[in-house]
Amino acid sequence: MTLRSLHIDAGRAWRGGQRQVFLLATALRADGREPLVIGAGGSPLLERLQGAGIATASAPMRSDWDLRSAKRLRSIIRAWKPDIVHAHDARAHAIALIALAGDVTPLIVTRRVTFPLKSVRVKYGPRVTRFIAISNAVKAAMTRSGVDPQRIDVVHSGVPTPIANSPRDWRTELGWSRDTVLAGVVGAMTAEKGTEAIRHIASRLSEDAVERTRLLLLGGTERGPVRFGPIRAHQCGFVTEIHNAMAGLDLLWHPASEEGLGTVLIDALALKVPPIAFDVGGVGEIVENEKNGLLVRLGDFHGFAVAHNSMLDPVRRHELAEAGPSRAAVFSVEAMTDGVERVYRRVLTA
Repeated sequence: MTLRSLHIDAGRAWRGGQRQVFLLATALRADGREPLVIGAGGSPLLERLQGAGIATASAPMRSDWDLRSAKRLRSIIRAWKPDIVHAHDARAHAIALIALAGDVTPLIVTRRVTFPLKSVRVKYGPRVTRFIAISNAVKAAMTRSGVDPQRIDVVHSGVPTPIANSPRDWRTELGWSRDTVLAGVVGAMTAEKGTEAIRHIASRLSEDAVERTRLLLLGGTERGPVRFGPIRAHQCGFVTEIHNAMAGLDLLWHPASEEGLGTVLIDALALKVPPIAFDVGGVGEIVENEKNGLLVRLGDFHGFAVAHNSMLDPVRRHELAEAGPSRAAVFSVEAMTDGVERVYRRVLTA
């Protein structure tokens, strides 16, 4: 029997969670399954899924308890009769609970962040059949908030092996010296992703590091040269060929203060770009300190700067970079899809 899974994601931007929904849906379809994804109208996720030939539908999903979206979702569930409903974010979770009132279809909820839970009794009660946490750190945070750990399965996020056929030559593009060490920050340029920490780290770098280092910000909306304290940097805005852009870096800075897992770290390891990261959330489940990257205690800006200073040595960078691909291979799309399907089978055969 073909498994019919209905997926709900309320995200309006293209971030790590939406990437995981896309990868899961396309992998399920390739395995002969029948996924249907409901998302916010006009979202990048729906546009990419439609381009890949995956069935989609839209709903407004403007608030957690959006009755209009719940009614829309309920009508789709009744017409399509999925075997599994899978909500991929907090808003989708809430809307699914309303839509499934009186319905016995199993509800799976994925949790991607380590923030404390809200409305635990209402949202995390028995109507959710199983929870999927993308890391052991996320599972631990859910448990601390009162969710029974026996109801939570850990399935790490997975990414396809990145291909960088034409690494960006940033030094030539920006007129920087060939001796420059290029560090990059990748992703949404928000406070929790570490933008506020960059200045603190930069102010603690050695004079030699300040002179030799240039920082690239790959993401966000701002473009052009900028300074973070003494460090010269360049804001690149949203970058479409992100793997080619990352492959042109010498190392990755990941100063996030909260991270459910951190798939950009997997990409960096696969591309032989060793990361320096604060050891928060699930980061330590990816990066092995002193083996393929460097981990620093959260808030230790001096320690982060010291780690960067050590990465000025090209031999040091090379040793860590060479160990990256084998570690990244553990977090494959195949492993992620197999893990999710195991949860589905467990629910459907209970």
